[in-house]
Amino acid sequence: MKGNILNDTLFLDRDGVVNVQLVGDYVKNPSELVLREDFLRSIPYLKQHFRRFILVTNQQCIGKGICTQADVDEVHRYMCTLLKDNGFCFDAIYLCPHVAGSGCGCRKPEIGMIDQALGDFPDIKLHHSLMVGDSLSDMQFGRAAGIPTLFIGAVTPENREAVTANSDFISPTLLQFFQNL
Repeated sequence: MKGNILNDTLFLDRDGVVNVQLVGDYVKNPSELVLREDFLRSIPYLKQHFRRFILVTNQQCIGKGICTQADVDEVHRYMCTLLKDNGFCFDAIYLCPHVAGSGCGCRKPEIGMIDQALGDFPDIKLHHSLMVGDSLSDMQFGRAAGIPTLFIGAVTPENREAVTANSDFISPTLLQFFQNL
């Protein structure tokens, strides 16, 4: 990131990046949404380095019938209100409601959400952007779209090979990544 090479669009996964991931469950309503403290503390850095912010999130809870599109939309409205109170706003939110294995072209690691973003923001420079996520599918998504990738989270013996093969950058948290630039 030195020299502002990556200064266009920051693509962010939601669960585990922006908000605390509910292990074995889904954020189905606003009362279950807790923003990650490290994400909130990284906002000044994000605004310094990027001109646009886009959320890209798989939400198979909709396809599984655990919650509705309206429920997820309500969660996103609440999330955006909390973020606005912290000086941050997404330019767009794209989600895939389909279940894993459905063959959907918008479910990460497929790049349908990138195609949607490019349709709405044709001036995005993918090679000057960054995809941040906490899963292998997030990294594969970024790589397939030609976007540099940042994996945040723990690298374990079980995921080390896949994470290092698919990530341009690795950091325990988003905040630590920007603090170490």
